[in-house]
Amino acid sequence: MTTLTDPPKEQFRLSMLLYDTRYRSATIQVIALIGFMLLAAWLISNTMQNLEALGKPVEFGFFAEPASYDINQRLIEYTSRDTHLRAAFVGLLNTLVVAFLGCVTATILGVIIGVARLSHNWIVARIMTVYVEMFRNVPVLLWIVFIMAILIETLPAPRAFRGETPEASMMLGDSVAMTNRGVYIPEPLFSNSLGDVHLFGASSLRFDVSLDLMAILLVLGIGIWVSNWIKHRADRIQEQTGDRPVTWWQRTAVIVVPMAILLYLLGFHLGYPELKGFNFKGGTHLRNSLIALWLALSLYTAAFIAEIVRAGILAISKGQTEAAAALGLRPRKIMRLVILPQALRVIIPPLISNYLNLTKNSSLAIAVGYMDITGTLGGITMNQTGRELECVLLLMLVYLSISLIISAIMNWYNESVKLKER
Repeated sequence: MTTLTDPPKEQFRLSMLLYDTRYRSATIQVIALIGFMLLAAWLISNTMQNLEALGKPVEFGFFAEPASYDINQRLIEYTSRDTHLRAAFVGLLNTLVVAFLGCVTATILGVIIGVARLSHNWIVARIMTVYVEMFRNVPVLLWIVFIMAILIETLPAPRAFRGETPEASMMLGDSVAMTNRGVYIPEPLFSNSLGDVHLFGASSLRFDVSLDLMAILLVLGIGIWVSNWIKHRADRIQEQTGDRPVTWWQRTAVIVVPMAILLYLLGFHLGYPELKGFNFKGGTHLRNSLIALWLALSLYTAAFIAEIVRAGILAISKGQTEAAAALGLRPRKIMRLVILPQALRVIIPPLISNYLNLTKNSSLAIAVGYMDITGTLGGITMNQTGRELECVLLLMLVYLSISLIISAIMNWYNESVKLKER
């Protein structure tokens, strides 16, 4: 009788790390990682020693020193007596504002232009083509400076609004003033304000959060959630019965009515800008540097987003359009309900890169005097303190963090809208 036995297990030997294909790739990766870590450690140690020899050890105590410079456009309170840390925080908020406004505006323009490029109207398609080629083939820095120059040279000075027969007049019922010093728009005010909450106490990062704004965002968020619930309920009814109930008035009411009631209870009203002395007082002042940077980044990035949208639409089979048309859908509904939802899986990945580019291009704000994080931490603060290494490292960390957050949000959205196989 023959007995089958397992072959004897091969004993592990060190030589197998190099000659056995099962271990060779892992061995090479470990050696490469150790080499990289040793090189990084040597560079850091060498840098620290050289800085010690120059009498400039790495330390961040300079953040507690007074900044001694002004920031013209800001979201929170700031004076020149505040610390460098608060100045950097104000600059960070300015960067986030430009990045947010730019991404939203560029997306809206890019989608419209990308769809218009595919229009059957020859004139519309060619005009959009000229726009795309003109903006994406000229450096964004030139567009920033060019738009800034237009705002300064073409808009009237505040004194032009003075007198019985002024040379210039305000717009939208004397509520908006466009001048060469910036744009003045109405400011939201509340007679029955809920007050503010002071965050971070008396630290350099302190700022006030309006409870009025928090209440508005809460009511708006609940209204949007209820509106989406009504939509999903209508979807289920349509799947079960084939008839879709009319819900647009319900979805609008659950957002508008509670918001109107809240604004009435808070005593919402607008504070209008008024010409007093040599300049306008009151309202919200949007400086030309902010507007120029916002418009330039938006128009420039929109040209790239338009091409991404156009490519995403062309990636969808023409049969999808023909099938939707055969069901009686009009061209606009075909684009909104059939083509664009499927094109998103092609559009979103390159769209993330353009959002990241727009955020990083906002560092060009220094060209027009807009004080973002690069102008504060990487500009005046670095020059005043002489802490080049610390400032540059923190600046890199800030942009890296913002980019990773944008990527995470867009990847989550991409995961939620991608086609799911049944």
